[in-house]
Amino acid sequence: MPNKTTKEKAKAFGFRLKIGEQEVELNGARSDVIRTLQELPELMNNVQKAFEIAKPKTVATLTVKTQSAKESTNTQKQGYPQITPTQNCDGAVLEILKSEWGKWRPRTIDELKETLKTNGINCETRSLTKVLTDLVQKGTVRRWNTDAGFVFILAEKETLGAREEAT
Repeated sequence: MPNKTTKEKAKAFGFRLKIGEQEVELNGARSDVIRTLQELPELMNNVQKAFEIAKPKTVATLTVKTQSAKESTNTQKQGYPQITPTQNCDGAVLEILKSEWGKWRPRTIDELKETLKTNGINCETRSLTKVLTDLVQKGTVRRWNTDAGFVFILAEKETLGAREEAT
């Protein structure tokens, strides 16, 4: 039997192709896989049609409404959260995003900068951008691009139960 298993393994051949979110995997005898690869253009057309049919017909759309800096200064100055004084910009940004104002919807850099300014914290735009990038890389803050520019919101913590189920 060991000989048969070794011969079967020698005959086994696999090929996997992934383009974007689409993936095709071929397994079998080497000659069969290579023959199938020669037919790949026609197969890919068929596969693409199959994936088009399988695509969900509904699309979720997220709209983030932002205000210009001028509107923000005039109409919401009193709506900005008050935070405790802090020595560093990243601690202040986290406090802002943890507040009800920060949790309500994703915030732009201009809104965060204005909130810091309202709280008497001077943080240059370049420094604020670096702080936000670091927080995104740590997974503490989520970021995505909108028509108004990047928006930021506190990342949701994964629950322990969900983590245990995944393992």
